[in-house]
Amino acid sequence: MAIKLKNSRRFAGLLAGIVLLFLSFAMISSYPVFADLMEPELKGDFAAGIMEDSMDELLRGGYYLYNEVNENLELNEVMQRFGSDNFFLMRKYMDYEVFLKDAKDSDAEKGLLGRGSPADTKKLLEQNTDYGLRIVLEYDQNRNLNNVEVDGTCTSEDERYRLEQGVFNCLDEPYDYVEGERMQYYLSDPSSVKIIYAFTEQNLQRFLQNNYFSGGVYNANVEMLSNMKPYLVFEWGLCLLAMLAALLIPCNKKWDLGEHSVFKVPFEAVLLVGVFALSMEQSVASVVWNTLNHRLADFIGEMGIPEKLQYGVEKLLNLLMWFCIFGVVYWGTTCLRAMFTMKRRYWKERTLTARILYWAEGRTDELGEQVRKGAGEATGLFRRMWKGIRSFQKRIYDGFLHVDITEQANHVIFKIVFVNFIVLTLISCFWFYGIFALLVYSGILFLFLRRYFFDIQWKYRLLLASMNLLAEGNLDAPIEGDLGVFNPMKTEIQKIQRGFKKAVDEEVKSERMKTELITNVSHDLKTPLTAIITYVDLLKKEEDPEKRKGYLAVLERKSLRLKGLIEDLFEISKATSRNVTMNFMKADVIELLKQVGLENDSRIREAHLDIRWSLPGEKVVMLLDSQKAYRIFENLIVNITKYAMPHTRVYIEVKDEGNDVFISMKNVSAEELDFDASEITDRFVRGDASRNTEGSGLGLAIAKSFTELHYGTLEVTTEADLFKVNIRIPKRTEEAAVYLPAEGGGEPL
Repeated sequence: MAIKLKNSRRFAGLLAGIVLLFLSFAMISSYPVFADLMEPELKGDFAAGIMEDSMDELLRGGYYLYNEVNENLELNEVMQRFGSDNFFLMRKYMDYEVFLKDAKDSDAEKGLLGRGSPADTKKLLEQNTDYGLRIVLEYDQNRNLNNVEVDGTCTSEDERYRLEQGVFNCLDEPYDYVEGERMQYYLSDPSSVKIIYAFTEQNLQRFLQNNYFSGGVYNANVEMLSNMKPYLVFEWGLCLLAMLAALLIPCNKKWDLGEHSVFKVPFEAVLLVGVFALSMEQSVASVVWNTLNHRLADFIGEMGIPEKLQYGVEKLLNLLMWFCIFGVVYWGTTCLRAMFTMKRRYWKERTLTARILYWAEGRTDELGEQVRKGAGEATGLFRRMWKGIRSFQKRIYDGFLHVDITEQANHVIFKIVFVNFIVLTLISCFWFYGIFALLVYSGILFLFLRRYFFDIQWKYRLLLASMNLLAEGNLDAPIEGDLGVFNPMKTEIQKIQRGFKKAVDEEVKSERMKTELITNVSHDLKTPLTAIITYVDLLKKEEDPEKRKGYLAVLERKSLRLKGLIEDLFEISKATSRNVTMNFMKADVIELLKQVGLENDSRIREAHLDIRWSLPGEKVVMLLDSQKAYRIFENLIVNITKYAMPHTRVYIEVKDEGNDVFISMKNVSAEELDFDASEITDRFVRGDASRNTEGSGLGLAIAKSFTELHYGTLEVTTEADLFKVNIRIPKRTEEAAVYLPAEGGGEPL
């Protein structure tokens, strides 16, 4: 039963829509009648009416031009006081000049403003030229306007007389006031001059078009149409038919739409809407008038609508306007119809006044509860409708604006195509008139897409600005704001930004390390070389055999140190460039490490260190270049004996982790560890920044390079005074190792 009632009300709503559409078509069909009745106004030239309204501006213009000749008041002060006068806009459309009235011969043709050439000035003075409109104002020596002449190709004799009379009529009115300021208090009256204004035909048409809608002729024609009896008969007659339909359709109880929330609006609101609709009478007549003279079509054409569709769009707009007008009449009648069905209850339940009174009295009975509930329903309805429309529009728009372009968007495309299909299906139901509905849909779609593309362009500019900052080298510039569909690109650009920043930081670090490398190499090579040169000079002068023997011992020691530095430098250079032949063979890491410890036992004892070994119980056999691996362990242990704090323990640990061998060495430093642990393995970098201790600064660099030649890693970490080296070397099979050294620059086995 409820479903049948719901379907009946839907049919009633459809029936009401059809009635309103029929009434709208009927009103538009009456337009030819109005056009026939107002044929003189439609065909008449409105130039005289508009220009007649502009005569006072031309009279005021005489004061301004005369002031420009005599310069009684500076131009900037004139503009400050009278700049709002329409004359200053009007002068852009015309030629004008000021002449002496009683001048003779050549002086009579000489313009006092000097605006044009002699030919142009002469043309202004002549009658019957090709000017569309020419107006001459002559002032005598007593500052009185004593003559007015009007001619031009665009004016008839009647219009010329009308314009001349319009000038003299303005003299009887206070034409010389501009926003409360009287011109004569500041500017002199023109005296013994002839002021000429002239419009070309083209400029006259431009001026008339731009001033038409604000002119008295336009308003008079609109008023004439709105007061014309046939227009009033059609307008009010069709409104009465809409009211009659609103009263008759609900006679069938199943077709009663009065129970819908939209038709339960309070009486005051209906009255307010009615007053507003009546106040729009002139605006409605204005639209009809602009339709009759086809200026509405011209305006539509200026918006880019093709000429073939301009009149169709014009009719469609009129159809929508009348549909809304008759719809308001139907809605208001249905709302007020409840006065007859509800009787006294209407004034208690359907008026804001009663609701406010009941609320003020704080009634608690059932009627008061219903009134309060009704008020809440009405306000809640509009609030929910508006909130729902805004939410739906925002959800749809944001959905388009934030389409993820990195993923497949088939479901989004399907939704767009489906909605478009539904809309076009509904439009096709209107048959021929569906063209007009299609125009409305296209207009809405155009506005939607224009806003969408404007937002896309704005977000693109934000993205482009961030990319330009990045291109200029500003790697710390944030990419702010919601970029919509460009959000995935924002993430990728931020990755590029971080990558560039990292690359720049590494390049800066590399340049700094190069500088330090040259400095350190020079220092470490120069120290033994200087000692050698010094002792060679001493040896030349010394005759004591014992002292010469001591000098030779020093020379030998320094030479060997210099040789060791050069060999280490050569070796690290080859290792860094991967130009090293790796002789891999199966070797026991534990045995190799013990051998290194045993051969450096004397160094360890001299450094007063206690090494604590943590080794697996079984052998750890893997493919190694035993010479290079020995050098790795030796350099690390020698480094410990040089820099570890005496009388402390050193921890050396080896773990067999299946695929890898992990080796860890930890010791407590004798000096504060204030260096960057990530740079200590670079060439010629030493923990002793002053370079007072013996060493080349290549030990850890060689160890790291040789570890990498074994496809492993060497990492140095510090924590307070704890110095820790972690080595991880992968265990490889013999088959896999056969060709690996060749990839690193060495020779295959």
